[in-house]
Amino acid sequence: MRLRPGRPDLTRYADLVDVPAAAPQAPLSVSWLGVSTVLVTDGETSLLTDGFFSRPGLVKVGLGRLRPDVARIDEALARAGIDRLDAVLPVHTHYDHAMDSATVALRTGAVLVGGTSAAHIARGHGLPSSRIVTAEAGTPHVLGSFEVTLVAGEHCPPDRYPGTITAPVLRDAKASAYKCGEAWSTLVHHLPSGRRLLVQGSAGCVPGALAGHAAEVAYLGIGQLGLMDADYTERYWDETVGRVGARSVVLVHWDDFFSPLTAPLRGLPYAGDDLDVSIARLQRLAARDAVSLHLPTLWERADPWKGLVD
Repeated sequence: MRLRPGRPDLTRYADLVDVPAAAPQAPLSVSWLGVSTVLVTDGETSLLTDGFFSRPGLVKVGLGRLRPDVARIDEALARAGIDRLDAVLPVHTHYDHAMDSATVALRTGAVLVGGTSAAHIARGHGLPSSRIVTAEAGTPHVLGSFEVTLVAGEHCPPDRYPGTITAPVLRDAKASAYKCGEAWSTLVHHLPSGRRLLVQGSAGCVPGALAGHAAEVAYLGIGQLGLMDADYTERYWDETVGRVGARSVVLVHWDDFFSPLTAPLRGLPYAGDDLDVSIARLQRLAARDAVSLHLPTLWERADPWKGLVD
């Protein structure tokens, strides 16, 4: 944490909030639902990364015990038009990603797909073993009309709760119980249309891990990226966007997740991140590589492939 007061003015970036809305006939849509929660659906099969909707306040996170807020979860699912999911995919197991994952799976009939740490959370939260899929890095999983591959990644430093989870995490637990666990680069291939998506939930990666993979669109997590140096940002961009050949990048994990989704959207305070620095650097890299850079509209069903593919 830094001592700099205030937070970014999101109105400065209004021109970046321009991901095309999905037309009714679009083969695929993507909706951003805060932090790294991303809904991908073709109307038949629906996948959701993370599913974090409880968003407890800072004091609760720092001093209290956390429990999935079912009312907030149900409200968010209804707002997003979600009544059924095929899979929930935590990008790693910090509380702001995985705390609600099993509850969302229980309420939507989904399986939960993740590493051993995610499986321990799911068991502790009451998800049946038959609906827990422990993934191996690099192994594709066919989920309805999608093929999903989880590629080993890393969390952006500093990782305040490093390590793996080795025992079930109960519904009532401190934030520190949600250790990072396995961090994933989530690759989604829509088999009917051929469209490919990378969801990079955390601003960290393993050099070379995404070699040989492709995606036209990347939803790129930038939490804490504004606190890193320019060289780190360039390496991160090159090892994610550059490696998969993405032509369109949508920035996620920059919103203040201590604030509920019913409140006006705002960026993380400068004490914990610097969105202004992140966007300035990423705009230069996007211009260098002829990649379009965007901010998403909360809840909107978007078609980030529009103009990129036939």
